[in-house]
Amino acid sequence: MNLSKVNRILIVRLSSLGDILLTTPFIRSFKNQHPNITIDFLVRKQFEDAVKFNPHLDSVISIKNNDNIDLVKSELKNRNYDLTIDLQNNFRSRKITKNISPKIVRFKKPNLDKFLLVNFKINRLKNIIPIPVRYSKTISNFSLDNNGLELFIDESVKSNIIGEKRIIGICPGSVHKTKMWQENYFIELGKKLSKDNYQVVLLGGKSDRKVCSEINKSIPGSVDLSNDNKLFETAVNMKKCEIIICNDSGLMHTALAVKRPVVSIFGSTVKEFGFAPYGGKSLVLENNSLSCRPCSHIGRSECPKKHFKCMLQVTPDYVYQKTKEFISTL
Repeated sequence: MNLSKVNRILIVRLSSLGDILLTTPFIRSFKNQHPNITIDFLVRKQFEDAVKFNPHLDSVISIKNNDNIDLVKSELKNRNYDLTIDLQNNFRSRKITKNISPKIVRFKKPNLDKFLLVNFKINRLKNIIPIPVRYSKTISNFSLDNNGLELFIDESVKSNIIGEKRIIGICPGSVHKTKMWQENYFIELGKKLSKDNYQVVLLGGKSDRKVCSEINKSIPGSVDLSNDNKLFETAVNMKKCEIIICNDSGLMHTALAVKRPVVSIFGSTVKEFGFAPYGGKSLVLENNSLSCRPCSHIGRSECPKKHFKCMLQVTPDYVYQKTKEFISTL
């Protein structure tokens, strides 16, 4: 693509937290390669903190779900974009971006390949392509740097972790139940780590408050730092942790964006979809013995087979041993 006559572009990724953080290598690499091009970013209001202070962006435009689409389009048209890069590529993003610039390119989702893998276990995604790399393919002759994800935090936000113990963060939540390791497993793991003299802190957003509270009650000396979706607060607390133990979730990507090593437990989803930890130091633990995985590309509310072996057979002892081995390599 010839960008010599491009002065201003709009990048669109409306949701969700992890997907937005996965755009940051694209944003940074594009700005570094084309420093004179103005870059604006369109995002849903609830996720704007993920890019709010990104220095590679010239402007962040946030919208709410109930905003009038015609008014949004009118504002965008007035900005005279030469190019729109739609990294969301769904019905809503297509409606918003239609005719707002002379040229529009859209993220090509491997929907057929995902469908075949989930429903027929035909794997055409064996050559795993991370989502940031897929994003980069929207622009021809363009490549990413090797600096991973990033999150720029409001400098006024301070961590509320105190003490001198070695700290391990646990993020037990996820939007979908089949992507969540068992609560009692997190408790058993946390107790083992506590006996090793680690300080266990529990991290999560509004939907994670209950599970964090229950786990906190059962792990001696643990601290519940879950909050009402205060991303910057969670991020500064993560930065105090030696490692983060989590599910396949937005907070997994958040941890990597603040340069923390992660141990991630995958259940109903698999790395082939491209959402595995990107950049940084990471370890993915999963049950590769099951013919029913993956049962979804995003997660489900319950196990369709009713046995939930993808998570139940990933035991606390196994995760504990692998976590200790991983820590020894850092």
